Amino acid sequence: MCDIDRQGEINIHISELSRKTGVSLRSLRYYEEKELLNPARRDNGYRDYTESDIERVRIIQLYFSLGLNVNEIMDFFHCAFSEEIKHQCLPNAIHIGEKKLEEIRTQIETLRKAEAHLESCLGSWKEMLRKGGGQNV
Repeated sequence: MCDIDRQGEINIHISELSRKTGVSLRSLRYYEEKELLNPARRDNGYRDYTESDIERVRIIQLYFSLGLNVNEIMDFFHCAFSEEIKHQCLPNAIHIGEKKLEEIRTQIETLRKAEAHLESCLGSWKEMLRKGGGQNV
């Protein structure tokens, strides 16, 4: 369910955020607990998220998929979304980012080697079939 607030910004409920992002309600509440999300609260206690929270949740999911833990993501988010502490958090965010980038580059290199090996095997096997007509040798 969506509502429009007085400033014309579209607000969505947690169930809609979950549906749009594919992230469980439990995970969204956990992100809020860890201050990765900060929805407005209505008088009745319902959470109001904005359209920008959809992208924020997608970024959180991306960071998790890259192998960052919640504390590392919190460091990135506090650095990216908070002007007051930006200078203080930069060294740690840079360290974590560089470490993760190196891990990603290593994974890419491993995948390239696996790809080359598999291509070689497939080529050999196809050639064997062509020469032998598919019969066991």
